[in-house]
Amino acid sequence: MKLIKYIACSLLLLPAFTQAQQEVPVYLDNSKPIEKRVEDALSRLTLEEKVALTHAQSKFCSPGVARLGIPEFWMTDGPHGIRPEVLWDEWEQAGWTNDSCVAFPALTCLAATWNPKIALLYGKSIGEEARYRNKTVLLGPGVNIYRSPLNGRNFEYMGEDPYLAGKMVVPYVQGVQQNGVAACVKHYALNNQEVNRHTTNVIVDDRALYEIYLPAFKAAVQEGKAWAIMGSYNLYKDQHGCHNQYLLNDILKGEWGFDGVVVSDWGGVHNTQEAITNGLDMEFGSWTNGLSNGASNAYDNYYLANPYLQLIREGKIGTKELDDKVRRILRLAYRTNMDRNRPYGSLCSEAHFAAARQIGEEGIVLLQNNNNVLPIDLSRAKKIAVIGENAIKMMTVGGGSSSLKVKYELSPLDGIRKRVGDQAEVVYARGYVGDPSGEYNGVKSGQDLEDNRSPEELIAEAVAVAREADYVIFIGGLNKSAHQDCEDADRKELGLSYGQDQVIEALAQVNENLIMVNISGNAISMPWVKEVPAIVQAWYLGSEAGSAIASVLVGDVNPSGKLPFTFPVALQDVGAHKLGEYPGTPRNDGSHIVDQKYNEGIFVGYRWADKQKAKPLFSFGHGLSYTTFEYGKVTADKKTIAPGEPITFTLTVRNTGNREGAEVVQLYISDKKSSLPRPVKELKGFQKVYLQPGEEKQVSFTIATDALSFFDDSKHEWVAEPGQFETLIGASATDIRSKVAFELK
Repeated sequence: MKLIKYIACSLLLLPAFTQAQQEVPVYLDNSKPIEKRVEDALSRLTLEEKVALTHAQSKFCSPGVARLGIPEFWMTDGPHGIRPEVLWDEWEQAGWTNDSCVAFPALTCLAATWNPKIALLYGKSIGEEARYRNKTVLLGPGVNIYRSPLNGRNFEYMGEDPYLAGKMVVPYVQGVQQNGVAACVKHYALNNQEVNRHTTNVIVDDRALYEIYLPAFKAAVQEGKAWAIMGSYNLYKDQHGCHNQYLLNDILKGEWGFDGVVVSDWGGVHNTQEAITNGLDMEFGSWTNGLSNGASNAYDNYYLANPYLQLIREGKIGTKELDDKVRRILRLAYRTNMDRNRPYGSLCSEAHFAAARQIGEEGIVLLQNNNNVLPIDLSRAKKIAVIGENAIKMMTVGGGSSSLKVKYELSPLDGIRKRVGDQAEVVYARGYVGDPSGEYNGVKSGQDLEDNRSPEELIAEAVAVAREADYVIFIGGLNKSAHQDCEDADRKELGLSYGQDQVIEALAQVNENLIMVNISGNAISMPWVKEVPAIVQAWYLGSEAGSAIASVLVGDVNPSGKLPFTFPVALQDVGAHKLGEYPGTPRNDGSHIVDQKYNEGIFVGYRWADKQKAKPLFSFGHGLSYTTFEYGKVTADKKTIAPGEPITFTLTVRNTGNREGAEVVQLYISDKKSSLPRPVKELKGFQKVYLQPGEEKQVSFTIATDALSFFDDSKHEWVAEPGQFETLIGASATDIRSKVAFELK
C-alpha cells in the first residue's frame, strides 16, 4: 500500500519536476551553445556586476557573480611551474603547505627540443597542475622574440625564430586548455627587453612586426585557439600594450578574430579611457598592496572600476565596449570554471616529474664534442671532478614571476652522484662564488651558499681537484639573479659573471677531458671555446635538472636538442646592438618615455648573421649527437608551382653511427629575387627523426605558397612574388646539406 502511495505521489510530482527541469535558465543549461548562454547571462547582470567583472579584487583573483553562480577567476604565474599562493594583497607567501609544484624546464629548453609532441606533453602536464590548484588562467606561455641576448627574460620564451616559436606554442596551448584552464599567451607584443620595460616605446616597421614579432601570437590564437592573451608593458605607437588600439583591436580582435580575453600585465594599465576603448578586457595589478593609492580598497579605484562606472553613470560613455568585455569574460567562464566536464587535474605526480625529465633530456644541446670526450666512459673513470656554483645552486627560486616553490629540485651534482653511484668517485669544488642568496618573495631555497674564500683560493682548490680527475665537469653559466636571467633587469654583458672565464681557463690547462655545462636561458660569450673540448647547453631544467644532465653526460640519453637562437661571438654581431638603438633613447619632453627603434627590421638572429656574413659562435638550429647522420639529396615533386599550389620535398636521412639517435631536419626557403629586401633564408619546416644505428628514413615536407610570402607594408598584405626559389635542407642554419630549386609562376 505504501509503495502504491509513493508511486502515486511521484506521478503527481513528475509534471512539476519536468517543469523545473525546463525552467533551468539558459545561462546554466549545459546543453545550450556557449554563445546563447553568454547572451542570457549578460542580460541578467547589473551594470555594477558587469564593471566588477573587468578588474581584480585581489592580487591574482577577479570576482565572479555569486548571485548567479558565476565563480571567481583565479590567475597564476607559471610558464614552467605553478606559482605558490601569495597573500590577498601582497606578493609575500600565504604560508600554505600544499602549494608546492613540479618545476618543468624553462621554455627555451622546450623550444630546443624542436618537438611539438613534447610541447603538447608540457602543456598537458602543467595544465593538470594548474587545474588541480583550481586556477582559471595560466599566465603563459611566453613567445616574445629573442632580439638581444641581454634580455633578462629570454629564458621564458621560445627563441629567435617566429616559425619555430609558432609551431611549439600551438600544442602547448592545446595541452593546457585540455584541462579547462586557459593559456594566456604573453607578452603581446614587442616586449623584447626588461630594461625600461614600462616606458619603452617600440618603433618598428610593419614588415618586422608582421614577419617577426607577431606570427607566434597569431599561431597561438588561430591554430592553438588560445582563450587569453596578456598585453605587454611597453608602448607601441605611443600607446601601452595593455590598451593599444593597433595591437589589440585592429590586429588581435580584428584581423585575427580573437574571441578570448585580453588580460593586462600586472600594473600595465595607465588610462581609463584607453582601457575602455582600446581592447583591454581584464585589469590586474594596477596597485599591488591594496593601499598605495590612499584608498581603503584600491581595487575599487582601478582604471576599469569606479572611474569606469562613473563615466557610464554620468552618460559620458556608453556600454557597448563594456558588454563586449563581459561577453569575453563570460565565454572564459564557460570554457573553464563553469565547464561541468572539466577534469580534476593532478599535482606533483610521478608522471609530471617524468615529463619534466623527458623535456629536459630532449632539450639539452651538445654544442661541442672534440675528441669525443662525451659521453663519459664510466668503465675507465675512477674520479670525476664537478666544479662550479651552478652544480649546487637551486635555480627554481628567483627570476621574477617565474619563481617557484618546488616539491624538490635535484641539483646537477646530486644527479651526477646518483647516476654514477659507486662506479666512480665524484668530488666537488666550488670554483667561484656568484650569488649565495636563495629567496624571492618569501620563497626560500633553504641553501646556505656563503663562502668567504678569495677567487684565488677557490681557483687553486678547483685546479688541484681537476688535476687528479679523469673527467672535469664545470657547471656554471648564469642564474636567476638580477642582471643575469631575471625579470625587470637585463644582463649587463654577454660574458660570464663572477670570474668564471678565469676558472674555466685554469681548468683547461690541467685536464684535457674538460666538459663545460652552461646553465642559462641566454647565449654567452666563450673566449675559451678552443680550449674546452666538450660544451653542453643545459638551460634551467627544473625539478629533474640533475637527472637530465647526468643522463646526457654519461650517455644514457643521446642528446638531440638544437639551439632555438644564435650564439653570437660578440654583441656587435647582433643587429639590435650593432645599429646602436638598444636600450633606447630617452625623450627630452619631460616624460619618462624611451624610444627604441628596431633598425635591424626583419633581420633578427640568423637572418642578421646571414645578411652580415657574420660567423656565429654556434648557429641557430645547431646541436650535435653521439651518433652521426647522413643526408640524402633533396628532391621536389615538381619544378614549378602555381599560386596556392603545394609542393613537396623529400630526402632520406640515415644514422651512420653505432647508437640510436634523433636528428632535427630543417627546411629553409630562399627567395632568389624579390622587390623588397628578404633574408638569405628563412625556416619554414622541421622534423625530428628517430633512427636506430644503420636505419634510414624518408623525410617529406609539404609547403604552401604562404611559406614563400613576405609582408608588403605598402599594401598591408602578404605577397608571394613569382620567380625562382630555393629549398635548403640542413642540420642547422649554417650546416646546409642539400638544395633544390623551384619556380613560382
